[in-house]
Amino acid sequence: MYQVVMQDEPVAAAAVDETPLAGAGGRDAAFGRVVSDTVDLSHGVALYVEDVMVSFDGFRALNRLSLTIGRDELRCVIGPNGAGKTTMMDVITGKTRPDEGRVFFGQSHDLLRMSEPRIADLGIGRKFQKPTVFEAMSVFDNIELALKAEKSARASVRWRLGHAQRERIEEVLAQVRLAGHAATIAGTLSHGQKQWLEIGMLLAQDPVLLLLDEPVAGMTDEETMRTAELLLELEGKHAIVVVEHDMEFIAQIARTVTVLHEGSVLAEGRLDDVRADDRVIEVYLGR
Repeated sequence: MYQVVMQDEPVAAAAVDETPLAGAGGRDAAFGRVVSDTVDLSHGVALYVEDVMVSFDGFRALNRLSLTIGRDELRCVIGPNGAGKTTMMDVITGKTRPDEGRVFFGQSHDLLRMSEPRIADLGIGRKFQKPTVFEAMSVFDNIELALKAEKSARASVRWRLGHAQRERIEEVLAQVRLAGHAATIAGTLSHGQKQWLEIGMLLAQDPVLLLLDEPVAGMTDEETMRTAELLLELEGKHAIVVVEHDMEFIAQIARTVTVLHEGSVLAEGRLDDVRADDRVIEVYLGR
């Protein structure tokens, strides 16, 4: 279980495991990994991405990408296909190791020194474009399976659902508009409801940072509107990064919008300002 530090207080230096991490990228990323579970948000920033470079067979997917995400911020990221949006998320979650750059979670966690499971355990949750739920299980059981708890084989054998855990599951189901579907088999849900269920599975793990990749793709207008309401309710409780092409949806939730193009930040600011930027109009929005 991780600990979140919110105040401006001294934080003990994290222990470092000096065992090289296979496949780590960046020049210094393979020399150790932070093993403390403290997530220090005392400076108000959940995520730092600095000068990140990623190339695939000569194609530069990220080109000196730099951005910061506040600890309670809802950030929207837009851009044309191939702009680097998915690669950015891959780097943050440990799926892709960059050639250069730095990525920090809070003040002390160097994500480039960590494995994907370790990054998830620290409190970074990612929802992919296609919902990935356990379709043969009930909605309730999906959330129960995702609860943040010890996942060792021995602990799983001893696991019993207590009153607090049941209340937490019911709370999450209400959050994601599925309170009336606890007993429903997940595979019978609509596409939009499956998207909500996957978001609920992430929320059950009590994340600090949520990465949502095209959360309203394939949804009906009503589902899209209710998803916007959900994300606005979550704003201030988590740091949230939303990658999306639906500009009407973005308009409903946007505070700060970052536009990526050719692997770097093209523009950033209020949605109205971004929409009026000639560079953004040229490469993405059109006239």
